[in-house]
Amino acid sequence: MLFNLLSLVLLLSFATVSRAGKSLNVTFPNKPPESSLANVVDDNFIGISWELSSFDTLWGKTVATIPHAMQNYLHNIVTRLSKPLRIRVGGNGMDGSTYVPSLRKFLELTDPNAYFNDIPVNFGPIMFDVMNAMHDAVGPMQFSIGLSMRKPEDTRSLIVLASAAKAKLGNRLDAFLLGNEPDLYAGHGERGAYDIPTYVSPYELMIVSNPDPTTQVSEVGEVIEDLQNAGDLGRAMIAGPTICCGWNLSTRVMPGMKTLTPLIFRSIQRYPQHNCGGPTPENTNISYYLSHQNVAPYLNWQQEGMAKAQKKNIPVLMTEYNTVACGGSNISSTFAASLWAVDVGLKAASVNYSAVYLHTREYGVTYNLFDPPTPETSTAPGWVTGAVYYSALFLSEMTDPTGTVVVDLNLNNSNTSPEAKVAAYGIYDNAGTTPGKLALINFADANDPGETTSQVFHLPAGLSDDVSIRYLTAPSVLEQRNVSWAGQTVGDNGNLIGMQKTLKKVCVNGCDVTVPSPGAALVFMSGSKFFTGNSTIAAPDVYSSSACHSYVGLDVLIVGVLVLSLYSTLRGL
Repeated sequence: MLFNLLSLVLLLSFATVSRAGKSLNVTFPNKPPESSLANVVDDNFIGISWELSSFDTLWGKTVATIPHAMQNYLHNIVTRLSKPLRIRVGGNGMDGSTYVPSLRKFLELTDPNAYFNDIPVNFGPIMFDVMNAMHDAVGPMQFSIGLSMRKPEDTRSLIVLASAAKAKLGNRLDAFLLGNEPDLYAGHGERGAYDIPTYVSPYELMIVSNPDPTTQVSEVGEVIEDLQNAGDLGRAMIAGPTICCGWNLSTRVMPGMKTLTPLIFRSIQRYPQHNCGGPTPENTNISYYLSHQNVAPYLNWQQEGMAKAQKKNIPVLMTEYNTVACGGSNISSTFAASLWAVDVGLKAASVNYSAVYLHTREYGVTYNLFDPPTPETSTAPGWVTGAVYYSALFLSEMTDPTGTVVVDLNLNNSNTSPEAKVAAYGIYDNAGTTPGKLALINFADANDPGETTSQVFHLPAGLSDDVSIRYLTAPSVLEQRNVSWAGQTVGDNGNLIGMQKTLKKVCVNGCDVTVPSPGAALVFMSGSKFFTGNSTIAAPDVYSSSACHSYVGLDVLIVGVLVLSLYSTLRGL
């Protein structure tokens, strides 16, 4: 009876709507296009990228002081996955930092006057100890570690770091990322004339079968060779080039490449705008982030190279993304950013990215996923959750352990129409063979004059006997804190607060899904599995090593009573 009442409450909350947008018919084909089957993504599609210089303020300075809040933040995502959560440690700061084996602390700042977008540090073995301890506390994670190419002549330092990472992390180490945005080295004054041939030729040499021994080995080639000689590449674990801006990925995926050992994947990173020189009309334009038509151009900047990579079965990962580079802008902390990050993640899965990592930095950066009370008090409650953290929760539930294929349905011509306020994706489970979910996004803001307070999406008869719906909501696109996913908000200890809400509707003859303005919905077809339970594992002062969580089928979901008169009323709004 309680379950029925809860579902009625959720239904009644949408019955207060006064202006619903014209219903849009959603077509969800039984099979995805053949071309989409080439990109089946794992259910650890969403990852998190961390700037090294602030890593200790978020993960704890010692094994004994790992923040309970961070344990909860990470476990909330880990427990929604069947494969290890992807964690990348890197950024500009790591490119300028030095691993010191004898250092008896996590890290230490080396330049108090450093440019805030490039903070160098010394870091030691305690970093790897903390990473392992966090893994043991929250569950499986796989780590990618940046190796700098700013001083490739100093391969000794890189080998010391790589050897320590491999020894400490073992099979939890996923990849070494060679260089961070090397296409900006010359422009930033980090290197002299630094171009594609300087970087490409070593790749070419090291991966072509039976290379010509007279060919000069340089830069990356020397690093790879030295890592191999040191025994640090027992398996494929090199990735790159982690470009962002000026180079063309297609130059690296050359017809002459015969094998890819020891490369594991290609990495790129990208922001649609930057704030490096301060606020501009472009980086403070919230409407850009509320238009689905802008997402494809942002993601497809390396389309030619990605197509070549796909033909060679080379995964391409977006190892860093967020709203505005150089620390974000006034829109980066808003619910608009949350919807945008969801849209980007879904679109990336549909255009051949194998994984994406949301980036987070030091305290106070506006696009952060989370912030401690202060950089010095990370073990205390009082953490603040960024709007884009909710994007990670949404994306962690859109995939399936059996492999997922995502297709942009181009609803209402949203791929090209600047007037479209919606986006819709078909999500196929079982490696693309079974319609599993729909992702529906409503970018409209009911607070804007003339906007509707909700958008109705009509699902056709025969699609599913019933559907179950989880909502990502906030009062407006400008909201920063009052955000919820499946009826839950994140508390000041990284804990999810409130009862998980999932609305179930009979849909055998078709049904309507009403998404508030603004908001997004993840719609599960009957039989599609999803997470339910409590993902909080650490109280403010007590740590518990386990949590109650599981994947369950929809047959044990909270079942709502669909009152026909209320349903008819909702449709008429």
